Order: sequence, then C-alpha cells, then structure tokens
Amino acid sequence: MHKILFHCLAGGSLLVSGAAVQAQTVTGDTVVKPAPAKAPAADAPATVSVTAERPTGRIDRQVYDVKSDVGSTNGTAADALNNVPSVAVDPDGSVSLRGSSNVQILIDGKPSAMLQGDSRGATLNAMAADDIESVEVINNPGAQFGNEAGGGPILNLVMRRNRKPGGFATVNANAGIAGRYNSSVSGTYNEGPWGYQGGINVRHDGRNSVGEVSRERLDRGTGAFAPSSQSSTNNGLNDSLGLHGTVNYNLNANDTLAASVSYNGRSNDQRSLDRYINGDSTGSTIGDYVRSTVRNGDSRNYSWGGRYDHKGELPGETLKIDLRVSSSTNESDSDYANAYAIAPVNAFDSRARQHSETGNRIVDFSGDYERPLAGGTAKLGYKVADNKSSFDTLYTDINPASLAETVNPMRSNRFELDERTIALYGSYQMRLSERWGALAGLRAEYTDLNVRQITGGVEAGNNYVNYIPSLFATYKVSDESNLRFSYAHRIRRPNAGDLNPYVVYRDEFNVSAGNPKLKPTQTDSFEIGYETKIAGLESSLRAYHRRDTDAIVDYRYFISDNVLLTTRENGEGSHSSGLEFSVSGKLTPSLTLNTSGNLARSQQTSSDDLGNRSTRTANALSGRARLNYQINADNQLQLALQMQGKMLSGQGYRSPNNTLNLSLRHTVTPQLSLVMNVTDVFSSNKMETVINSASLRETSTRRFDGRMIYVGLSYRLGGATSAAKEGEREPRFGPPGGRGPGGPGPGPGGEAG
Repeated sequence: MHKILFHCLAGGSLLVSGAAVQAQTVTGDTVVKPAPAKAPAADAPATVSVTAERPTGRIDRQVYDVKSDVGSTNGTAADALNNVPSVAVDPDGSVSLRGSSNVQILIDGKPSAMLQGDSRGATLNAMAADDIESVEVINNPGAQFGNEAGGGPILNLVMRRNRKPGGFATVNANAGIAGRYNSSVSGTYNEGPWGYQGGINVRHDGRNSVGEVSRERLDRGTGAFAPSSQSSTNNGLNDSLGLHGTVNYNLNANDTLAASVSYNGRSNDQRSLDRYINGDSTGSTIGDYVRSTVRNGDSRNYSWGGRYDHKGELPGETLKIDLRVSSSTNESDSDYANAYAIAPVNAFDSRARQHSETGNRIVDFSGDYERPLAGGTAKLGYKVADNKSSFDTLYTDINPASLAETVNPMRSNRFELDERTIALYGSYQMRLSERWGALAGLRAEYTDLNVRQITGGVEAGNNYVNYIPSLFATYKVSDESNLRFSYAHRIRRPNAGDLNPYVVYRDEFNVSAGNPKLKPTQTDSFEIGYETKIAGLESSLRAYHRRDTDAIVDYRYFISDNVLLTTRENGEGSHSSGLEFSVSGKLTPSLTLNTSGNLARSQQTSSDDLGNRSTRTANALSGRARLNYQINADNQLQLALQMQGKMLSGQGYRSPNNTLNLSLRHTVTPQLSLVMNVTDVFSSNKMETVINSASLRETSTRRFDGRMIYVGLSYRLGGATSAAKEGEREPRFGPPGGRGPGGPGPGPGGEAG
C-alpha cells in the first residue's frame, strides 16, 4: 500500500477497482501501460478513477503549470514564460533566467532550430501559449541534457497532450487594438490504439517602438569626448502561421510509435526612420542626416520527428528512441535611403540595399534506457546530433543617378558552421534511507567543429572531449518539508554568430562581428533549497551560486570616428549568487496568491579598447506577484506584476524595468468563455542599456507601444465541464508539500539524450 501511495504522489494515475489495482504513468509523448489486469467479477463495484496532481518540484527541476493561466487563450509563449519565476522575456523575445541570458529553450526535452539564434525571439512571440502544458525550469541540468545551444540553464516547454478516449477541441478568437488579432484551433482524438493531436494558429501583431541613443566617444587626439545621438521609430505588425500535428499508435500494451510534424512561419516586415547627429570634441556638428529603412522578408521553421517507446518486463523499465529534425530560415531585404542636412566625412551613398539570409538545421537522434538496479534506478543514454548554421549577407550601394548597384565587399559576407556531437551519459537515482535520496550522473561529449568563412576563403576546425558531472540530493525534513541540494558542471560553446569574424552592418552607428578565437565557457553551479508549507501556503527558498571561467562577454570599440563595433571576448570570469523564493496558495476561498522573487548579486570582469580591465558588480531584486480573485462562479480577475532587476552586460548593464498586466475571464456557458487581457497597464515597459567605460559613455533606451488590449472568446468542445474546471484552477508556482526524498525522475519530455 505504501508503494501505491508513493506512486500516486509521484504524479501517476491510480486506477482502483474491486478486483485489481492498476498503475498508469505518463512520460513524454507516451502513455506507458502495464499488462491489463483481470476483469472484475460481474458483481464487483464499478471502477473509480483517482488522478493525483503532478508535483511541481522534482529532484532536478521545478515544474510550473501555465496551461490554466487566464491569459493563455490569447497570449504567446513569451507571455507564458514571463509568468515563470526568475524568467524575463523582453518585447524582442530575448530571454534571461536569474539575470543570465545564456539560456537553452527546449521543446519536450529536445532542441529545435526555431528556438536558436535569430529565430528564437520571433518564435516565442508567435507560438501560442495555449499549446503549452507546463514549463520546466532546470537551473542545474543533469547528465541527460546536452550542452548545445549555449549549455546554460534550461527552460523546457512541455506541450499539451490529452490521452482521454474520444475527442476534445478548443477554439480561440481574439481581437486587439490597432488591428491586432489572433486565433487558434487545437484538438485531440483518441480511439483504440490510435491517438491524434494537432492545431493551427494565426496571429497579426507586433510591437512598434521608439528609441534614443546618447553617446560620447573619446577623441584620443584631444583627450576630450565627442557627442553623438540617434533617435529612431520602428513600425510594422507581422503575420504568423503555426501548424502542428502528432499521431500515436499503440502496437500493444508495451510498445508505442509516435510521429510529429510542425511548421511556423512569420513575416519580417518593418518600416523605420533614424536621425543621426554627429559632433566633434569641440562641440561642432559634423553630421546630421536621416535614414529611412523599408524591410521585407519572412522566417520559416519546420520540424518532424518519430519516436518509439517500449516498456520492459521489470517495473519502471523503459526504452525510448527519438529522432528530431528541425530547420529554420530567416530572410530579409532592406532598402536604405539617406537624406543629408550635413553630410559627414566619407558619407555613405544616399541609397543602398541589403539582403540577409540565416539558416539553421538540427538533426537530433537520441536514445534512453531506464531500469531498476540494486535498489535504485539506472539510466543510460546516447545522442548523435548535427547542427548546421549559415549566414549570407549581400550589401549593395546604389548610384542615385544611374541606379546601378555595386557590391560593397566590406559589408557582404558568407559564413557556415557545422557542429557534430556524440554523447553518452549515465545516471543513477536511489533512496539512501527513509529521509535521503540522491541522483548522480556523468556525461561525456565529443564535439567536432568546422568553420568556413566562404567570403574570405578561410576554413578552420577543432574537436575535443568534455566530461560533465552532476549531483542532486534531497532530505525529507518532515512530511511537509524537504531540503534539496544540486551541483552541475556545464559548458557553453560559442555559436555561429559568436565565431563569425566578418563585420555585419546593423545601422549607421553600429556594426557587429564574432571572434573565431573564443574558448568555451566553463560553468559550475551550486544550489540548496528548502521547501515547506507556511500557514497553508506552498513556500520555497533557494540559495545558488554560479561561477563562469572564460566567460563570453560583449567587447566594444570604435572602428572609425563614430562607428562602434560590438564583438565577443573571453573575460577573466564572472560569478553570481542569490536567493530565490516563491509562495503560493489560497489566502481566502476566493483569493489566490502566486509570488516569487530573486535577490541576486553578480560580478563580471571585462576590458575596453584602451586595454583597461574593470570589474563591475550589480545587486538586483526581481520578482513576480500574481493575484487571482474569483469574483463569483462566472467571473475571475487576475493582476500580475513583473519586476526585472539590473543585469550586467559586457561593458555595461541593463536598467531595471517593470510591468503590470490585468486579465479578466467571464464564463458565458460551461463551454464558452470571454477573456480580456491588458498588457503593461501603465505603459511602463522600456529597455535601457548603459555603457560607461574609459572610451565610451552611452545610454540607449527603447520604448514599445506599451498598453496592449486583447478581447476574445474561447470555446471548448468535448469534456467541457472538466475543461472549465481546469481553466479555473490557479497555476501552482510553489513546490509541493510532503514529497518524499529522491522524488520522481524527469517529467514529460525530459528524456533529452
């Protein structure tokens, strides 16, 4: 009986009948079922189904339920992530976790091309939040997770699944201000051994912005600073289309096949106007002109995959083999036109054109085998992965008289990177005593890297082996309190953009380039956490420390009078420490609180173009607070406050910012709901970056449209009553009370090979 109770607490489903007890667990895309129990006698009681709630804290991660958030019906994946403790997503789609931007984002435990490089921001702002079941935050990834795509902490998006027999569907339609809209249809159908799931979503939205840059650069000849400024406006709403589908087939009680396919496309159209004013160290204006830009293009992302799951004879014995192929392509054509009031020295042609294309393709083949061994659970796995990236930029100057185009070799560039990884890992989890549990793992990775600078005719390669350990432990203090300990070593390998040495044009003041001499960053991360209940509220407190060796940081210097080059270098190192807390639960029968915070101290060492090395520190408090008020049976109000603290970035820092969001759900019928979301109620969200070095003083600020309002309808077909109840349940952001030490293993999608 104790074993049955533990299984129920671990997140499985417990089916109890008068004649038999049958356990069923859900892992990844597969429902793993034991052999059928004997049928009960004719006069036996009817079967009663009892489903335990999935725990939100696991031995190696925290799991946050986002599917029942009020805003999920018309929000994006970026909106969903912004509700997760210690995660921040800015309007451009840039993601940070505990103040670090070195974050991997996986889908069901696997990397995807559309969530890497330039594709990530657009994808997060186009993916429907309603497709996401939960978000797993893995600050110290275990041995089963690889180091591709940055090698930092992991945010794993677990997509929605429904295994109940019959059909179920959801239809959402939403309209926003200034012509914005989005809609989606998703559904599942399960009959006999077959299961189908899919969806489609369309979106027309975006964020217009205005920006100001105030810069002072050191004139080495006079020793004085020369001022310059840039003011800009950017406009353009974009269209996106997303499709996804999965088919499952149960060969028998122990074997399941699954196949999936998805597509996401988004336009990249934009109109911008920039005014540049250049001054010299005497205070005279030496340049004043306006550049208008018309940009057109699109991004296309594809993925497909297949999976085989097998349940062995031993309890908990499983074999999973998974193949995923994904690709991402981003294209844009930009037309530039300059109008000079005061033409600077060496002024650019009044017209120019740039064609840019980036591509990424990932093939990921992995396998995982898990079985009980010597009183614990052993897991072995492999991964064979190939990651190809390419950059192609063609810049042409246009003669204003003849309209003839001439290739500008200083701004045209083709670059390719091919990274192959072979990895083996092993881990062992066991209960050491009634109070202690532990999970230890080791991963070995062989990496072969080839770089081709096609424009310059230069090729280079490297290969190396890395060994990556991890260790987790839990101690059961009481029935409602746990202590958790974790350590992980990680490697951040530079990506294609970090390594490409060619200078890429961004605008009149700014260019960027990679550094082919970069070394991987070595990271050691430690964490200790305490989870308990306080006055009936689920609470946790986690202390962490992260130390980076050869940290990859931004490095900036001027390549001409007022053109700033941003590249990368290996700094002496960086480290950060902090305290993270979360509290959640019902304050009253109608009022629910979810709050979390992160008090962090970070330190970073880098150099400027004068050779001066400096160490900067930042103390920052970030937090989330969400109140859900059930006004009555049909109306629910939600207020969500998000505060992001100061973040170090290369030679500067990003200033704090905060937003307040409001959501209201009205139940019209058990199937139909009306939802209104107001994002950034006080239009307070802005991005401000400050640089203060011996040769450069700069403040850059961008403000976005601010307050966004969406109103929409959500209609559920099939299982409407249970779905409505699920929608009313507040997402849990706190750890569970009363979990035994050791806890369950990786959750859905966690088998990463």
